[in-house]
Amino acid sequence: MQKLTITRPDDWHLHLRDGEALKAVLPHSARQFARAIVMPNLKPPIRSVIEAAAYRERILAAIPSDQQFEPLMTLYLTDNTSPEEIVKAKASKFVKAVKYYPAGATTNSASGVTDIRKCDRVFATMEQEDLPLLLHGEVTNTDVDVFDREKVFIETHLIPLVSRFPKLRVVLEHITTSEAAQFVLNASSNIAATITPQHLLFSRNTLFKGGIRPHYYCLPILKREKHRLALIQAATSGNPKFFLGTDSAPHARNTKEHSCGCAGCYSALHAMELYAEAFESVDALNKLEAFASFYGPDFYQLPRNTEKITLAKQTWRIPDEVPFINTGLVPLRAGEEMSWQMMEP
Repeated sequence: MQKLTITRPDDWHLHLRDGEALKAVLPHSARQFARAIVMPNLKPPIRSVIEAAAYRERILAAIPSDQQFEPLMTLYLTDNTSPEEIVKAKASKFVKAVKYYPAGATTNSASGVTDIRKCDRVFATMEQEDLPLLLHGEVTNTDVDVFDREKVFIETHLIPLVSRFPKLRVVLEHITTSEAAQFVLNASSNIAATITPQHLLFSRNTLFKGGIRPHYYCLPILKREKHRLALIQAATSGNPKFFLGTDSAPHARNTKEHSCGCAGCYSALHAMELYAEAFESVDALNKLEAFASFYGPDFYQLPRNTEKITLAKQTWRIPDEVPFINTGLVPLRAGEEMSWQMMEP
């Protein structure tokens, strides 16, 4: 196959930041994706519908005049989120979900939930209003190995949660383990998962190949090869419970190449090329369109896009870095060659 034309995809998990950082990275996502679920973990976080509306306006104002892009907003769940705010969020039409971060789990998560059961009144309202819950599915207990945090979260928090709220729509975001894939497969139809390009393409060996490679460091962290293979199988299975979410997270080079480097991989520049490479690796390019363009909108009860994009089989080199505020931003697999390239319209 030399060309692949598919329905324009959406990104169901994206970090756009704010201010000058937003202006720097938004064109990359808008070039590839029609819509994106935008993460609320700013400083301060987006905790109310009013704050989400203001952030949405800033995103819309930053879209280049020759691009079209729809930001789908989320609220940042805290111990103090009220059921009343959930009702307002559903009524707003532009807030599409609520994001759960365990306090201290990842970038800008200090305001996250300290005990998931504190949010049961909120979850009950979300179930009633049919507003999806997006989960960063890791525990933060220091006595749990970092490579086991997703598995333990499923066992100790997620299974009881879906038992208490069986009709709540839940997306377990950026899954990284065979246990997560199996949980989603066995769960009811209102439980889904997003999968990133880095977790489809790389195991934890990549993170440590030739030394610590900070631009492959993300949370949840890359896992063993057996887990990567399980994710590939899930993504290419044709099961509508699994769909695209890049978790693309921009960090300046100096904050990644640092004694305490930030977690996050930047893939917005070339996400579809990365996914194409992953799907081609198991001869499943015929399954890419549904994963990237159909299953996400269906789960979020939104119309599928009608525009098309085309990926061509041609070699190109990922730049070493792209401009970002007053420094550079290093994309995933910087400096390496790719075998697929998205064509300009």
